[in-house]
Formats: sequence, C-alpha cells, structure tokens
Amino acid sequence: MGKLFRLMTAVLALQIVLAAGGFTLESPDLSQRLSPAQVYNGYGCRGKNISPELRWHGEPKGTKSFAVTMFDPDAPRKGGWWHWLVFNIPSGCHRLPRGAGDPQKGMLPDGAVQSMNDFGEKGYGGACPPRGHGLHRYIVTVYALDVAKLALDAGTPPAEVAAMIEKHTLAKASITSRYGR
Repeated sequence: MGKLFRLMTAVLALQIVLAAGGFTLESPDLSQRLSPAQVYNGYGCRGKNISPELRWHGEPKGTKSFAVTMFDPDAPRKGGWWHWLVFNIPSGCHRLPRGAGDPQKGMLPDGAVQSMNDFGEKGYGGACPPRGHGLHRYIVTVYALDVAKLALDAGTPPAEVAAMIEKHTLAKASITSRYGR
C-alpha cells in the first residue's frame, strides 16, 4: 500500500508540474536584446516598428482563447507602458506571424482584436525608452484564457484590457528582451 500510494502521489505531482510548466512561448525574432525591427518609429526612435513572430504550445485544458501583450515595467510612469495588446485569439491558433501587430496588414486570425497601446494607437508600438534611461525590459506574454471572448473592443484602454486578461488567465508564458538608447 505504501509503494502504491507513493507512486500515485509521484504521478499526480508530475501531472501538476506538466500542467503548470508546459505552456511555452517561442520567437525567432526575440533574444536578450530587441533588434531595430522591434523598435518604435517615432518619438525620437528610428526603428521599423514590426511586431515579432510568436509561437506557443502546451496550453492547459480548458483554454478557450489566447491574448498577447508586450509590456515595459521600467517605463518612467506609474503602471509601466503597454506596447501591444491582442485578445480574442481563437484557441486553435498557436502563432502570430511577424508584422501581425500592424492593423493595416490584417494578419491576425478572425475575431482577434488589437486594442489601444500607451502610444494611443491600435496595434503594436515598439520599444522607445527615454534616452539615457538605461536598459528597459520588454516582456512579451501569451495568456491562455478561460473565455472565448473578452467583452472589450479595440478602443478599450490598455490597463483595462490587461486587468481583464489577468482575470481570465489559466496560464501564461513570457519572453523578456531588453532595449535602451
């Protein structure tokens, strides 16, 4: 009885670890430092403002949709800076192509919504920290959500979108890159 109990406990613990740790985000475009492709083009920054390609897998059971964000917690304002918020990504989608953050290109899956970022624009707004402010962290996160649709639209303020995403998160996976000027 003792060996069987220990075996069952070990299997259950492994299942919990796999369920919690199996959700993964990958990107061929992101590394330790952002490239000029992911840097904003404006406010004194001269990048290409292209959102990175993202791929994810291993979401938990019960995932009904996904959301993707890019956030700078080091921005010199209370609450950080939201660079990109996409939600209502269908549960069957496991990839956003490079450049999907440009609303003019129509590269998001049907039903997905890009809301306002802190630049006051819909879609992706790349890194653009203040000069001399040091390296900032840019955290790109994919969220597995417990609802098929968030009852929000493209004009919803970034902090409100982020709060609703967190409220419905089953799991999340992130990649952190840095950039400074």
